[in-house]
Amino acid sequence: MRICFISRRFFPAISGMSVYAANLLRELVAAGHDVTMISQYRGDPAGAGIYGGGPPPPVPGVRVIGLEQLGEQEGGDFERDIDAMVSVICREHARGPFEILHAQYGYPTGWATLLASRRLGVPNLVSIQGGDGHWVGSCCETHRLAMVRVLDHAGAVLIGGESFVDEVSERLGTRRERFTIVPGAVDVARFHPADEAEVGVAAEPVRILYHGRVDRRKGVLDFVDALALLQARGLPFRAAISGIGPDVAASRERAAGHGLGPAFLRFTGYADYGAAAALYREADIFASPTYAEGFSNTVLEAMSSGLAIASCRAVGVTDCLRDGENALLTEPGDVAAHADALDRLATDGPLRRRLARAALAECRATYSWEVVGRQIIGLYEGLLGTAPDTDFPPDLPLEPCRFRAAPHLL
Repeated sequence: MRICFISRRFFPAISGMSVYAANLLRELVAAGHDVTMISQYRGDPAGAGIYGGGPPPPVPGVRVIGLEQLGEQEGGDFERDIDAMVSVICREHARGPFEILHAQYGYPTGWATLLASRRLGVPNLVSIQGGDGHWVGSCCETHRLAMVRVLDHAGAVLIGGESFVDEVSERLGTRRERFTIVPGAVDVARFHPADEAEVGVAAEPVRILYHGRVDRRKGVLDFVDALALLQARGLPFRAAISGIGPDVAASRERAAGHGLGPAFLRFTGYADYGAAAALYREADIFASPTYAEGFSNTVLEAMSSGLAIASCRAVGVTDCLRDGENALLTEPGDVAAHADALDRLATDGPLRRRLARAALAECRATYSWEVVGRQIIGLYEGLLGTAPDTDFPPDLPLEPCRFRAAPHLL
């Protein structure tokens, strides 16, 4: 198959979308498909400082085309960037016809893909991930209509789990049968325990890791507050916050206000995908007090690395983690409960070992990219030769939106 994959963020951007895209591209190339990736990227210092930025790097076996988000960088003009994506998809199709268009994220990439499918007559599918399902469309009528049209008219809509289906269906009115559940996945060969025999055994003092986007919506400020409670209790620990994001400065200020110096909490900054596996192997507990996920790549990486996990009963988490079975879960925003969960994992060795080993076994059985990649390729095959749904208005009203002032948060 000749496939065009349209990504909102790819490396060097630090995002679960980048990880998902890299692994899917690898599986598609290994299966012998001809793949072109068109990826948006931030080229401005502000955008690069929050997520990482710059043109996407080469990917073995893939034709990679970077599109700088010039419209977003100049006043949140998503429409300008959508026009650019459609133009490039059509240009590349003229070089050699695509058989499938696959968009990652419903807006703006999914909307651009529907418009390109309408023009070219090529079938499409769209993956709904992360904030795309949580808040895009709750911001303004422009983006609500765009999301509704993508969800109602894409050839297939891929989504990570039942909890995410519940949220998107309730918020945007999409019929549940429109969704195809394709869970998140992890490269189990890359992410593995430091020592299989020692899974769940902790160092002294115990090592606690937060890795991912440094964003209050991911619970990073709650994590800092929970560490302060552990420090007040006298629990010996060493913690690290790894990553970049919109709340690095706020997290550092919060830590300083609590007196959490480098002896207790280190900020390790940017970690590219190649370095991430080693970070997990240097930890005992993974903390993810997130408020919502699409399907958390970092949780899967922690599971695959053999860590005990403290997370939340949040959309996109409860599809793979269950309290007391393979993790400890608390309510989002309940800092005291999150601190208690970290305390239990740090001090109760049998509990920590049981949960870590259960999570590792489930991850290897269910969430490997070999399994998930085959499922996605099967969806491509089912769409081959079908005509895209074009029964929707191609124009959107232009409404004020909070994301025009802070488009990186969309």
